[in-house]
Amino acid sequence: MERSDRNDYLWLGAILALAAALRIWGLNSPLWYDELQTVVTHLSLDWGEVVQSYSMNHHYLHNIAAKVSMALFGDASWAIRLPAMLFGLGALAAMWFVARDVAGATIAHVTTLLLALSYHEIWFAQNARGYTGLALFSTLGMLFFLRGVQRPTLGTWLAYGVCLAAAVFTHLTGAFFFMAQGFLWLALIATRALSGRLDGSLVRLPFLGFLVGGIVALLLYLPILPSLIDTVSTVSETSAVDVMQEYQNPIWTAFEAIRTGIGSAGPVVALVGGAGLVLSILGAIALHRDAPLFAPITFLHIVLTAGLLMAVGMRIWPRFFFVDIAFLMLLIVMGVRLSCALIGHLTRVERVARVLFALAVVAMVAISAFLAKRNYALPKQDLGAAYALAEEIRQPGDRIYSIGYAGEVYRDYFEADWPIIFTNDEYKAAMAEPGPVILVVGFPGRNLREVPQFAVDAGEDICNPDRPVGTVLTTVGCFFGTLGDGDVIVMRRD
Repeated sequence: MERSDRNDYLWLGAILALAAALRIWGLNSPLWYDELQTVVTHLSLDWGEVVQSYSMNHHYLHNIAAKVSMALFGDASWAIRLPAMLFGLGALAAMWFVARDVAGATIAHVTTLLLALSYHEIWFAQNARGYTGLALFSTLGMLFFLRGVQRPTLGTWLAYGVCLAAAVFTHLTGAFFFMAQGFLWLALIATRALSGRLDGSLVRLPFLGFLVGGIVALLLYLPILPSLIDTVSTVSETSAVDVMQEYQNPIWTAFEAIRTGIGSAGPVVALVGGAGLVLSILGAIALHRDAPLFAPITFLHIVLTAGLLMAVGMRIWPRFFFVDIAFLMLLIVMGVRLSCALIGHLTRVERVARVLFALAVVAMVAISAFLAKRNYALPKQDLGAAYALAEEIRQPGDRIYSIGYAGEVYRDYFEADWPIIFTNDEYKAAMAEPGPVILVVGFPGRNLREVPQFAVDAGEDICNPDRPVGTVLTTVGCFFGTLGDGDVIVMRRD
């Protein structure tokens, strides 16, 4: 474990200050569907109702923190998102300590700076959900696990148990990260036992950490355990009939994660993904001597999460791998440094490696800053603007319908009197009635599949102002968002 001097902590403070500024900017932008659903179904409940039943949309520990924030500061978007932002900053600080322990202060500075500028890290820190909390507790779990294996102490492993419980109480998938560490701990015990180097403290203290964490997590979920089991056991039923079957494909998940990060699709995604994979492997090689468990934990968690989600028939959202971004970033930075060292070795000029790495860092920082600006160009999803437009153009006798799940938010949060269309038959019945109709469509990619007649009536290139005339529906407004399939469209039939 490397010690740091005052300058190192000053660098950390400066990076966190930059990260805070980037996350405060835009924190009050419109809430998207999941955030609004969280407000309606959980944050608006009385304290005694907060933990009464299990819901996939309820990130319990985060939502409790968000409810406290709302009690203190009101229901503005920034107040609802404040806990996620603070958890995100905490995760960056925790990752700095992890990187410093395994690779030194310089690599810690570079890794944390890149995370401070990361498009995904900023996006999720401005998202009133539990994923930054999950990242914080998982990163602390990594810190305590690596330290606890190196020097097993009761305090370290009890702290690890607290992180385990906090992660699982934030989101059930938090258990997967600690499961990956558990498997590697068992493998470590087996290899040391076979070589005759097993220390009993490596068995007792980690076991206590896992036990304490597991018991606390179970006790926290105990009031809603029957509801939790019922929900998890039936999740495959909804996934099986989902028109968006690609959501259950890990290849789509990887593609989408990269696409949203770089802002483009096509062959560039494959190139970026391939480069990231190669650099991560090189980083694993570079870290193997000083931190042999770090890369295996990261890779095993990714594989384990994808495998378990596929096994239960659950959608494999890219956000389930958000906790891995920081660990992969460290591996990539180490991979870049190793690549520069190899080039320096081939040229036999000692300075080449240092100069190349410095230039590579500058390039990575510049690219990250360039990509990060997309966070501020658009809201995540502007359901409110679509609502305002639909009500503004509404004339006496106009019927307004919302299509898809976004309609639930319009009904429950915006208190709109719009019937919701979910199926093709419901759409046909609504459109069979004469008279002007206004349609508000959230998640158009999904709804164009789920309601085929709507796709026919809407035509192609819905948001293209130069699209051919003659379609049944005319586009009145398109509100774009950074969320995948997060556009909201207002259409009209006169």
